[in-house]
Amino acid sequence: MAVIRFDPFRDFDRLTEQLLGARGVRSMPMEAYRRGDQFFIHLDLPGVTPDDVQLTVERNVVAIRAERRSPRQESDEVFIEERPQGSFSRQLFLGDNLDAGRMEASYDLGVLTLTIPVAEQARPRRVQIAAQPSQPQPVEPTGTSTTSAEGTSP
Repeated sequence: MAVIRFDPFRDFDRLTEQLLGARGVRSMPMEAYRRGDQFFIHLDLPGVTPDDVQLTVERNVVAIRAERRSPRQESDEVFIEERPQGSFSRQLFLGDNLDAGRMEASYDLGVLTLTIPVAEQARPRRVQIAAQPSQPQPVEPTGTSTTSAEGTSP
């Protein structure tokens, strides 16, 4: 059974890659969300082993680099090559509201998960309002004069 598929755009991309040489650095699909006091980032890295992933943090920049190698050998005859291979990288710029120093990483079923706690100073907190005992203040009516016109004679 032969696998035949014609996609002129994919074929054009493949031809361009072959003419220009090695494939360039690629990105990786990502999902990010906040749940309570934790921020989660999931990056898809199918076919990559945890040993082939480099994760670095410098200040508020997280850099992820992964390498995916082909299982084929040099003497293999290739009919279709659509699976991306080579180097993948992504940089994430974290806000000051996240504590990158306490970030944790795990890898399961081709998904790299970063868990970053929300920084203490960025967590919502309730501010207590101090009640001042109020003293009644006399209210003076406006527009009335307190001076009298006594002592004048005609």
